[in-house]
Parts: sequence; C-alpha cells; structure tokens
Amino acid sequence: MRAFEYASPTTKEQAVALLGEKWGEIEVLAGGTDLLSLMKDDVAQPKRLVDIKEVKELQGIKYAPATGLRLGALVTMQELLENPAIKKEYPALAQAADGITSPQIRNAGTVGGDLCQRPRCWYFRDGMGLLAQDAKGRPLVPEGENRYHAILGNSGPAYFVNPSSLAPALIALGASIRIFGPKGPREVGAGEFFVTPKTNGEREYVLKPNEIVTDILVPPAAGARNATYEVRQREALDWPLAAAAVALKMSGARISSARVVLGHVAPVPWPAPEAEKFLAGKTVSEQVAQDAGASALRGAKALSQNTYKIQLAKVAVKRAILRAAQGRV
Repeated sequence: MRAFEYASPTTKEQAVALLGEKWGEIEVLAGGTDLLSLMKDDVAQPKRLVDIKEVKELQGIKYAPATGLRLGALVTMQELLENPAIKKEYPALAQAADGITSPQIRNAGTVGGDLCQRPRCWYFRDGMGLLAQDAKGRPLVPEGENRYHAILGNSGPAYFVNPSSLAPALIALGASIRIFGPKGPREVGAGEFFVTPKTNGEREYVLKPNEIVTDILVPPAAGARNATYEVRQREALDWPLAAAAVALKMSGARISSARVVLGHVAPVPWPAPEAEKFLAGKTVSEQVAQDAGASALRGAKALSQNTYKIQLAKVAVKRAILRAAQGRV
C-alpha cells in the first residue's frame, strides 16, 4: 500500500473542503471494506484519505409513518438489519442486508459505502481499467472471461455489473439520495444516482469528486409489499449472480402497481418496466410471477460465457414477487 495523507473531519463542510476536483487523488473513507482492498491491490492510489466516520450528522436511523425512513450514510449494514421498523415496513432492505453474510463486513460496511463501492469486475480489480480495453481501445470483456458480467445494458463500453446490495430495493421503494458538496446540498432519485461511465476516468454514480453522500430518504411504504431475492453461487460471503427487488401496491388480492428492479445484471441497477406493466391488475401466483420474470429479461443479451445469468435473473424476479406477496421478512 502506498503512503497517503490522512484527515478526520468532524463536519460535512470540513470533509468536502478536504476533497479535490479530480477522481482518484483523494478518496472518502467510511467503513473501508472496499477502498482498502483497492489500495492494497494498487488499483486505487489516493494521495489523501478523508475519513468521515467522526461526522456525527451522517449517522443514525430515523423512521416515522408519516414521513418515512432516513438513513445516515454511515449507518452500518448491521444497524439496518437489526432495526425493527425497517424489518416491518421495508423488508426488501433488511433482506438485502441479510444477504451480506460476513459479520465483519456487516458491522463495518456502511449504506453510503454500499452505494459508492466500485465494480467487482476482475479486469478492473486487476488494474485493466474500468472499461477493460486493450491498447487500441477494443473491449476485452465480450469475448473474454465474462461469466459474471452484464446481460443487460451491455452494448458497451461498460460490461461490469453494479455491485450494490441496497440499490435495487431503494429504487423499487422510490428512495432519494442526499448529496453535499461545495455548493451545498442536493438530492437525486436513487434511480438517477447511478450512471454508466463512458471513459475510464469517470465513476459509476453522479457524485462529483468533491461531494459526499449524506443521507438516504425512503418514503413511507404505505402498505406496499416489498422484497429482495438474491441468487448466489454459495451461501458464504459472495456477491450475487443476480438479484431482484420488488414493491407491490395491492388492491385487495390484485396488484394495482409494481416496481421491479434487477441487480448484478447490468452496469447500473436495472428497472424492468415490462414486468411492472405485466403485473398491473394481476393476482399473484406462481405462473404470474414466472411470466413477470420472463418479461423482465426479454431484452437480455448474453455475452460469450454468461447465458446462465438470464435464467437466474428470471428466477430472482419470480421469487422476489412471491416473497413480497407472502410478506416474509
């Protein structure tokens, strides 16, 4: 690991003042579960770390039925998982956190860090750049080792998958993300927070180099049934091969409206409007859930080694719908 400066501000204003205007020279440290690994592998080479763990206003969980849920960016996955209101009103978030099976990561990793973690693409982690191109700018992924790469939104130049556990559920629940920078606060919808980079110098989110995530705001669930379902290669610590989060608004036994968002299948969390349209007016059943999964993946395009992910993603959608309908935490 290379030498670096270390700063520990106590306010968000101090933190932002310590950041720079160019990605890579200065990095924000929260739980460190991703950044420190990147530094040890010499993929990240920051000259300064700005440790925000002492910024008290970025901590805490608040919930009120009338206003919804507020998560400070420094809330750990374990805190989220243990919160009774989240388990009851937002099981999709609790289920996503529960999928992180390492107690060490759950107790160190933060919700803000989960949204801002870098891709798990092995080309990127081996120092070949975010877009994994050869010296002539040709992509390495489409005909390379791509069994864990994207099956949606993979027409290039990015082929990695978004690694966030919470993002699909937050988007399905209509959450927004508060950001603070030199010009003050701003707020973006969770679905607009993530972007597909066009160059290796960009990031996978709308944050600027001198901004930080401060809060995540989730509107009242208002009785909407919601759930997350992830498909993993193994139950031990591993990133999902495919995931889906759903939020169903019911009118009696029928679905009046639905949100369906896929994870780990595209460079950004991937909404499935075809499945949402299909579910409207339906009564949940095994067949309806299965058909919704097929609708969600209708536009999928496999690379040379990841055709299997299409079926896994269909199953994730199906089981997330059934889990939400059953109301299981």
